[in-house]
Amino acid sequence: MNTGKRRRLLAAGAAGAVLAGTVALQAPVQAEPGDSTDVRVTVDIEEIAEPGVLAMSIAGNSVALSEDGSTLLVRQFVGSLPTVTVTDTRTAEEVPDNAAWAVLGSATDFVGGAGQAPISAGHLGWKPRLLDGGDSGLVTEGEEVVTVLDEPTQPGNNVGLVDQELLVSTFDSEAVTGDAYSVDADLYLRTPADVAAGSYTSTLTLSLFE
Repeated sequence: MNTGKRRRLLAAGAAGAVLAGTVALQAPVQAEPGDSTDVRVTVDIEEIAEPGVLAMSIAGNSVALSEDGSTLLVRQFVGSLPTVTVTDTRTAEEVPDNAAWAVLGSATDFVGGAGQAPISAGHLGWKPRLLDGGDSGLVTEGEEVVTVLDEPTQPGNNVGLVDQELLVSTFDSEAVTGDAYSVDADLYLRTPADVAAGSYTSTLTLSLFE
């Protein structure tokens, strides 16, 4: 056998070996009738990256004021605002640049249940109290707002809760993410001594803004 023919035979044998190996790797699983075989099923499930949120919750939805501290000229009715909690679960990267958040409150007039003349929201005041402001010192309560029957304790603050007044706020949302902050307030209704007797109802609305 000459050298060229021997080389062609060796090459053909090598190709046949490679082909045989390929067929062997791709051979299907065989099972006789009555036998069983298994198929392994796998899946990779990635954790869902939920964005954080800025939210407010209130510990109750009603306050009953009771008379305390009345004088011959002014009747006073007091109570406490249910604890308000602001929770921020966002990361600093999720907060808009230069963002700040605040909770504001305003009240409607007190409406008499038996047709009495309403008592304006200007007669309702509050004194916010920070319960948990975290360690940053960047969350603070709002100033006291007194009633229209009071002398102002701050310039122009004897207006009552007619317009939106500040309960709690921060000027740097990014710096206070990942925590919760709580506040309440002393509430007081002050009316003239000759106010008509009866039940009255007002709605105090709290809103979170950023």
